Amino acid sequence: MNEKILIIEDEDTLRDSLTRVFTREGYQVVGTNSAEPAMPLLQDGSFDLVLTDVILPGISGIELLKWLKDNVPDQMVIIMTAYASLETAVETLRSGAYDYVVKPIIHEELKQIVKSALKVRALKKETVLIQQQITGSYDLSRIIGQNPEILQIIARVKKITETRSTVLIAGEVGTGKRLLARSIHFNSSRADKTFMSINLRAIPADLLETKLFGMTNEPVAGLKKITRGLLEEANGGTIYLSGIEILPQDLQERLLKALEDQAFLPPGRTEKMKINITVISSSIQELSDFVTTGQFREDLYRRLKGVSFKLPPLRDRKEDIEPLTRFFLQYYAGEFSKTITEIEPEGIAAFTQYHWPGNIRELRSIIERAALITTEPIICIRHLPVLNKP
Repeated sequence: MNEKILIIEDEDTLRDSLTRVFTREGYQVVGTNSAEPAMPLLQDGSFDLVLTDVILPGISGIELLKWLKDNVPDQMVIIMTAYASLETAVETLRSGAYDYVVKPIIHEELKQIVKSALKVRALKKETVLIQQQITGSYDLSRIIGQNPEILQIIARVKKITETRSTVLIAGEVGTGKRLLARSIHFNSSRADKTFMSINLRAIPADLLETKLFGMTNEPVAGLKKITRGLLEEANGGTIYLSGIEILPQDLQERLLKALEDQAFLPPGRTEKMKINITVISSSIQELSDFVTTGQFREDLYRRLKGVSFKLPPLRDRKEDIEPLTRFFLQYYAGEFSKTITEIEPEGIAAFTQYHWPGNIRELRSIIERAALITTEPIICIRHLPVLNKP
């Protein structure tokens, strides 16, 4: 039992008593006498359940509830109050509380409510995972194309569904690397587990360590703020690291050690975090090129390239341009509630002559814009931007 409970109660005796009760039950418990110092932790999703009094110094329990509803809508909360009334009950439940209990607190009653709340939370998470699995099971069919290289990639993905090896994907920006990563995950034995995706190129260099390995700040008002890194969040599932080539050398070394040891020490903690994850990485060109120039560690490269894929650019997939165009046309017609059924032949001809530096992502953007501005059931050449030949 690893659930984390936050108890917000300004009466020291009651707070300490509840902390002891739920610690004995096997929960991780943190107590505080006001809401303010807890809010940054709540926003980071550090707790599975909050037990809070209504009357608190500063922000009240009801005000905290309303803040959580706007900022952390999935947070499970139980309200404790000494002033039982129909109005309090209605306001509490309308504000998003799971339940409320009246003081004096009966420990056995509260323990049952807590167990019920955590069970509901677990069922909600399971439902989300099932929905992801159902949606994800179609991801492989969303890799559209008749290009021989694409067909070979699809066939290879079907063969590696049971492997837990690392996967390395190379391909230009916009070629569909993330879709392929999702397809590998949702067609694997980890399909019902977490899929965490991160574009390393979009993260400032000074935040990469925190994003991957987490962070623990110094205690504030008796609380220690723990930020979970993606390696911890993805534990048991899959993590997709896009732009792996830009990872700094010191973090390359830490990632290699974490993968080899299947464990790492989160900053500020004293116990190692064991991990069991599938790592899928991608780069905008062959990662071996970055090894040759000294930008990437050869030992980490070899660790990441358990199974390798290279996605061809759209300019080398001429036969796939028309089916991709029609797929996006149908999709955005539905998104914008329009009856667009066709694109002029001149449009397709212009597409096949274009170099597509932005690849499939650029094609999708062009069709989205055209579907948005047209008032006709057909996409005409005038709805498309001027596409310059290479």
